[in-house]
Amino acid sequence: MRGIIIFITLIVLFVGLLFFSGAIYTVNETQQVVITQFGKPIGKPITKPGLRFKMPVIQQANYFEKRILEWDGSPDQIPTKDKKYISIDTTARWKIIDALKFMQSVGNEVGAHARLDDIIDAAARDAITSHNLVEVVRDSNRILEEGVLEEDELFNEQTDREIERIKLGRDTITRDILESSSRIMPQYGIKLIDVRIKRINYVKEVQRKVFERMISERKRAAEQYRSEGQGKRAEIEGKRQKELNRITSEAYKVAEEIKGKADAEAIQIYADAYNRDPEFYSFLKTLDTYKNTVDNQTTVIISTDSEYYSYLKDAQAKQ
Repeated sequence: MRGIIIFITLIVLFVGLLFFSGAIYTVNETQQVVITQFGKPIGKPITKPGLRFKMPVIQQANYFEKRILEWDGSPDQIPTKDKKYISIDTTARWKIIDALKFMQSVGNEVGAHARLDDIIDAAARDAITSHNLVEVVRDSNRILEEGVLEEDELFNEQTDREIERIKLGRDTITRDILESSSRIMPQYGIKLIDVRIKRINYVKEVQRKVFERMISERKRAAEQYRSEGQGKRAEIEGKRQKELNRITSEAYKVAEEIKGKADAEAIQIYADAYNRDPEFYSFLKTLDTYKNTVDNQTTVIISTDSEYYSYLKDAQAKQ
């Protein structure tokens, strides 16, 4: 039993000696290692995690990240194609895909950042100077297209000239910067994941003009929308008035038809009554005439043989 304890103790001491002497090293999931001997790399990079052995003293383990890293550039003033100076601040994500080539070309992350500064800044400068300011600032023609996609004719040629359209936009320019920079990165053992324009600032000389242009464009767009609204309003009011006239006309037609039928029925009733007793009908009509023409203030001078006096004469005779 005592011999076993001594044996285990010796093994632990031996492993500890190897570890502290540098003969044993570990590689975790986020690291990759390049082994150098007297400063010169030997073998391929080690990317799989686990416990590894190397020769102590003469061999050195150099650790590099496997995870995605961040690069943050410094703001740089760049002129656009239309000669307007702007301050561009870019950022990028990158990773080490070949640790051996990375160590031989740039050495470490500090050296990599220096190379990224040169490459991405140069690519950004080339892209910005090749496009107008509006292409760098704007992502889309939303101010021109939103709400008028179904009625393109409402935008006349004058409006299109006043509100400048973009052909590419900031996203496309950013992708151009990424593609241009990515072509150079493999020689440094680096893969560029993404490049973004983090911030765009205008120099004071340009800022005022840009703001004035933005305000002017939005005022024109607002006027365009108001004009469309007024056109729609006039169209709706025209339809309303047309429908009102149609309803009124139909109602008048129906009313006249009803009146015509009522008059015809009244005439028919009068005619039937007249045919049944013409003398009585004549008597009623004469009474109506007396009622409408004679009152207590009326003086009538007529001859005794007048038809108008006939019923009065008969009434007097009966008295």
